[in-house]
Amino acid sequence: MSGWDALLLTRRKGASNRHIQWLLGADGEVWVWVMGEGPGDKPYEEISEELIAERARLQAQREAEELWRQKEAEITKKFRDALANEKARILAEKWKVEMEDRKAAKILEERIHEEFKRKEEEERKRGEEQIRLQEEQRAKELYWSLKQAQLHSQCNEREEQEWEEQLRRIKAADEERSQRAQCARDEYRRHSLSAIQKGTVAGLSSMFQELGQNHEQEARLCHHLPGPGPPLPRALPVGTWERPLRPVSREVIVRWFKEEQLPRQAGFERNTKCIAPWFHGIISRENAEDLLENMTEGAFLVRVSEKIWGYTLSYRLQKGFKHFLVDASGDFYSFLGVDPNRHATLTDLIDFHKEEIITVSGGELLQEPCGQRDSPPDYHLLFE
Repeated sequence: MSGWDALLLTRRKGASNRHIQWLLGADGEVWVWVMGEGPGDKPYEEISEELIAERARLQAQREAEELWRQKEAEITKKFRDALANEKARILAEKWKVEMEDRKAAKILEERIHEEFKRKEEEERKRGEEQIRLQEEQRAKELYWSLKQAQLHSQCNEREEQEWEEQLRRIKAADEERSQRAQCARDEYRRHSLSAIQKGTVAGLSSMFQELGQNHEQEARLCHHLPGPGPPLPRALPVGTWERPLRPVSREVIVRWFKEEQLPRQAGFERNTKCIAPWFHGIISRENAEDLLENMTEGAFLVRVSEKIWGYTLSYRLQKGFKHFLVDASGDFYSFLGVDPNRHATLTDLIDFHKEEIITVSGGELLQEPCGQRDSPPDYHLLFE
């Protein structure tokens, strides 16, 4: 028992004064205990050493715990950074591989595209050359046909039959050329689709499918699928009217127009009673060029022909003019020797070539109609 444990402190409740009573020993003296002198007590030096050692141990433990927290944070940060770097490296490698794959695919796609473009250009050039030769041959045929008709204007019935047969052969040749051109387009389309199926870049498929659709549209246009409603029938001869082999006078041309063309609404705008702004009467080549002189490229007019049963489409070039014969001797309208497409009405032919070129070599598109300049209009005799 220590000295403090032996201290007895007595308080008296309600008393104003306080006092201390000391525990007395067997000898009657105040009992006192001195640390280290009692039985079993450790020496002061040993106790002091133990206290210092314990304090040092606790301090070292706290410092070790602090060091461990720092070390643990360093280890966590180290491996977290290492993991992040590894992920970044893997992503970089993956991105690099993907970029190389994309680049290789792009190069392959461009190579295939260039190859098809080159083949298309070659096919286009061959087609243009073929059309040009056919156009030259057709021009020669027409020239000699018209020349022969001029030299034998007083032909007998047999000569007229021969002339009709010649025209029939010319039209049959046009039909054959049209079929050959269609077969060439179909063959080109089949080759293109076959190349797509064997290709390695799937992204090109849709592009060439669209190309195939364009060829289908072109094929439909070449066979001429007419618009809604049946085509207007050709008028039957009325009274004593019998069309000669070719136009011999303006009076005969006017008669032909009234008998055969008016019932087919030739020269009128679609589904109206208004005369089309591009339509003109029996005017000469010089008059047509004079009307088109101050207009821009793409301007055009349609005039009644004095050479064939049909019309002439006069077209303004950037420098000069072109004149295309339109055959109207049958139940359809078509360009002679230029375009094999057949149209139910004259307006159909004009509207078609506002979107599609007339010849591959010239690239003519009908853009701006050339109207009347004088009064009365040059077609007034046709509608009187």
